[in-house]
Amino acid sequence: MRDWEPERHELVCPQCRAALTEGGTEDHPELVCTGADCGLAYPVRDGIPVLLVDEARRPA
Repeated sequence: MRDWEPERHELVCPQCRAALTEGGTEDHPELVCTGADCGLAYPVRDGIPVLLVDEARRPA
């Protein structure tokens, strides 16, 4: 057995290509864009990020 951790890939916003950070609540997790002009929040359903711009919540 190997003693290594799998490489972590950084997820990016499909709209602007900025990094995504974890956000939302425990019941409604989201990945939130860090882009200054974007800020879209993508839902995470059943542990799977839904990285579709049409499914994202726009910032208030």
